[in-house]
Amino acid sequence: MKRKTWKTVGIFALLGFMLSWVVSSCSPSPSKSSQAGSGTAEVEFWTMQLQPQFTDYFNQLIAQFEQANPGTKVRWVDVPWADMQSKILTAVSANTAPDVVNLNPDFAAQLAGRNAWLELDDRLSATDKEQYLPKIWQANTLNDKSFGIPWYLSTSIAIYNKQIMEQAGISKPPATYAELAQAARQIKDKTGKYAFFATFVPEDSGEVLQSFVQMGAQLVDDQGKAAFNTPEGKAVFQYWTDLYKQDLLPKEALTQGHRRGIELYQSGQTALLSTGPQFLKTIGTNAPAIAEVSAAAPQITGTTGKKSVAVMNLVIPRKTDQPDAALKFALFVTNDQNQLAFAKAANVLPSTVASLKDGYFTEVPGSAPAIDQARAISAKQMQDAEVLIPNQKDIKELQKIVYDNLQAAMLGEKSVDQAVADAAAEWDQR
Repeated sequence: MKRKTWKTVGIFALLGFMLSWVVSSCSPSPSKSSQAGSGTAEVEFWTMQLQPQFTDYFNQLIAQFEQANPGTKVRWVDVPWADMQSKILTAVSANTAPDVVNLNPDFAAQLAGRNAWLELDDRLSATDKEQYLPKIWQANTLNDKSFGIPWYLSTSIAIYNKQIMEQAGISKPPATYAELAQAARQIKDKTGKYAFFATFVPEDSGEVLQSFVQMGAQLVDDQGKAAFNTPEGKAVFQYWTDLYKQDLLPKEALTQGHRRGIELYQSGQTALLSTGPQFLKTIGTNAPAIAEVSAAAPQITGTTGKKSVAVMNLVIPRKTDQPDAALKFALFVTNDQNQLAFAKAANVLPSTVASLKDGYFTEVPGSAPAIDQARAISAKQMQDAEVLIPNQKDIKELQKIVYDNLQAAMLGEKSVDQAVADAAAEWDQR
């Protein structure tokens, strides 16, 4: 894939794609306290890698806010993805954190557990909270306390190759993991190709970990202990192990990440791709012939019917000296009008109820291009979508433990029962 294309879609890599966040040594403006003393409040606002693509959008947004709030200035700092986590950790520790910062709930929750963020429940009305999708708001809570305000979202869909499906005699794309296994066998037998690619690289996508929840298994209990050493959890281990041993998954699933899945789909070697709808544009650029025969379908799920979503939020450091101005700005950035505008500009989804009801998402004709159909499908999924991976400290360590033991079962180094038991024991004894 061309380097420029990857930069363009970097904002979207959500699915596994929004789990790496870090922070820089940017410290507040030296004049901040003096400005506050002179009656001018400055709100320092950090985002993650939104420049230069959205520079005009944010400059206009900030100008509108400042015009509506005389005496308040916003200083925007855009931080590279690879730097955000380290920078915010440094800034919070040094008491030099910005007033509003763009993170994801997974990482933000870790710092929420250290009392780093301003608690919002006493500062927001019920009406304020009701603007946002309930399940998405819940993703920004820890121990029943709200620590963040939802912003933009991404939910994966199934992009499928109609030509390969027809060659395999499949009339409609699979909707569940059970149907996916059946389709995988049929596609392999009829075409010699793989149905799809899933990665078991611990540092990459969390899609397989999410599949546990979708198939009815619980990952951790209320005490944070392993809860997947159950018939449901073993069934998920068995599902992925059987697919691999039956040669229904590419061998590189154990060594390569989600990007390999995109490459395989774009080269016509797989029939389905689980990813964000914005990747249809990427496929159109990199593989026009494949894009021509591609269509969109809802995200594949399990017996629970649950759909996964990746969330970006805005949090306010507890030690900000501008709590009221910071909260007002965060609510302004995430209101219905501004979320809808950003969703259109960035090809993401908004997190407010009203903006998702806009005709841009709901009034898409059946004859519309695949990318527009994908937008409508992903927006409709938001009624059921939720963050499936719990706000649990060291959740990436759980993913590594589960994936490592899954690999052992897939390679025949352990039985499924032993792999599940070992994974649960390792997590509980970490």
